[in-house]
Amino acid sequence: MIEFRSVTKTYPDGTAAVADFDLVIPPHRTTVLVGSSGSGKTTLLRMINRMVEPTSGTIEIDGASILDRDPVKLRRSIGYVLQNGGLLPHYKVVDNVTTVLRLEGTPRRQARDRALELLDTVGLDRALADRYPSQLSGGQQQRVGVARALAADPNILLMDEPFGAVDPIVRAELQTETIRLQSELEKTVVFVTHDIDEAFLLGDQVVILEKGAQVAQIGSPSEIIENPASEFVASFIGAERGARALRTKRTDHGTVLVDGTGRTQGVLVDDLVEGGA
Repeated sequence: MIEFRSVTKTYPDGTAAVADFDLVIPPHRTTVLVGSSGSGKTTLLRMINRMVEPTSGTIEIDGASILDRDPVKLRRSIGYVLQNGGLLPHYKVVDNVTTVLRLEGTPRRQARDRALELLDTVGLDRALADRYPSQLSGGQQQRVGVARALAADPNILLMDEPFGAVDPIVRAELQTETIRLQSELEKTVVFVTHDIDEAFLLGDQVVILEKGAQVAQIGSPSEIIENPASEFVASFIGAERGARALRTKRTDHGTVLVDGTGRTQGVLVDDLVEGGA
């Protein structure tokens, strides 16, 4: 479990990126921090592995303050996936994946075997192991980044807008892959995004943030969609417009769901069953 207690981050110019923030992140679930630019979501994420130090307050992992741990050892124990993969361009794929393992003294052969296993895990052909990042597609690079983050088998996985730089088709594939991996590995995942649809797709717990990391609402996707806590949340999630504003429409072939633009988004399964009975 990760817990923020009255955490504040103020930069030297006086900018308060985070102000008196409290949050409990449950273990073995995916918590998504979602908000627009300036909401402090990436700052919160980077404070977990001490890439950003809090100005005040405490952050605990399983009841122990992260400030009591060596920052380098802390970072090596937590998986971290960046937006653009963050791969070392002069390292082969296998060497990128084994970076932390090698730093921790894992023998080369053992580290390589682990890397090949992880390529299987993230859905990459082992033949890519000896290629360089520039020889991979954007989606493949992101999968390598996930494999590297998982190499040391961390309990916590931080993902900072990892799919923001790929096209919509690849993004959808990577989202599906993330859901599959989490169902198998059950890590404590903290995922940052500005895309509310991605947040609702991936998150067990979704935290909607306003400027300065002020919490607008916390809950499951269903709880937030069914009961927005404020006009800001309703507007942010598109509760009154577009694909989120669904209504039923009777047709000659049954009942369909229509969005706010008048486009059909699906059919009612129960209606189909009754119609076919």
